Amino acid sequence: MARPVTLFTGQWADLDFETICSKAKSFGYDGVELGCWGDHFEVDKADAAYCAAKRETLERHGLGCHAISTHLVGQAVCDNIDARHEQILPPYIWGDGDPEGVRTRAQEELIKTAHAAKEFGVKVVNGFTGSSIWHLVYSFPPVLPGQLDAGYADFAKRWTPILDAFTDCGIKFGLEVHPTEIAFDISSAQRAIDAVDGHPAFGFNYDPSHFGYQGVDYVEFIYRFADRINHVHMKDVSWSDTPKDAGVFGGHVDFHKPERYWDFKSVGRGNINFEEIIRALNDIQYTGPLSVEWEDGAMDREFGATESCAFVKKVDFPPSDIVFDAQFAENSD
Repeated sequence: MARPVTLFTGQWADLDFETICSKAKSFGYDGVELGCWGDHFEVDKADAAYCAAKRETLERHGLGCHAISTHLVGQAVCDNIDARHEQILPPYIWGDGDPEGVRTRAQEELIKTAHAAKEFGVKVVNGFTGSSIWHLVYSFPPVLPGQLDAGYADFAKRWTPILDAFTDCGIKFGLEVHPTEIAFDISSAQRAIDAVDGHPAFGFNYDPSHFGYQGVDYVEFIYRFADRINHVHMKDVSWSDTPKDAGVFGGHVDFHKPERYWDFKSVGRGNINFEEIIRALNDIQYTGPLSVEWEDGAMDREFGATESCAFVKKVDFPPSDIVFDAQFAENSD
């Protein structure tokens, strides 16, 4: 049975919930992954009646929903808070902007999100964690002994109560491993797992686009963390074979500029080998959704979302339930 192909609505928050449901269906999607911003899924309103109404709308459009996503509030749990965060946070999380107050309210909101997910009937919440040590990613001035350990300890202190609440609600968290988060490659992902003592609620929203341009083995990530792949984003990226003005760190150059070394692309138009990804997902017996996170600044988004859906449905295939060469022996008589 094919995996459901869903559309992550985070980049479509300018459209109301009814409209994005209608469009997702018209693009060919089986469901949506709802971002917890705009009116797509509002955690502070998510009582039984609210969740039932959301489900009714989804059913009316013939759509499923397997996950909700709290990237923006999750970012504030561990970050070094500054004026940038005000633009991505609800006013009731930002408050007066005092950094520790913002982090505390964000943590409380993540716990509420676990309960909202349970009420809504999904088993996975995706998102970011933020990081108090991302600014140390390039070690100059030299990182002092204990600074990185302190960052992972801060992550564990702030996220363990969240993860405990997720466990109580029967929900898994999927960190989208990504620059600026506590985990941004394979090594840091393992360190994050270790920091929370292998907490059973902690896993990953696998997104290959954030690995490819860094030079990280995005297929190996699937095998390395097979038991923690809680959700999958299908997102593409291209990177150059020749030198560019702006390298891996982006050079303070906006996305979608030709001088960049890398940029996001409509699914199937970048450098990611999705064939290898599907085979690896089959190997680890991942049966959850394939959720398209669409970004391509040079393409009409409705055209891109439609072609991406078709591409994912074409590239996906079920695993074999036989050992093919065993059939030689079966027919030897």
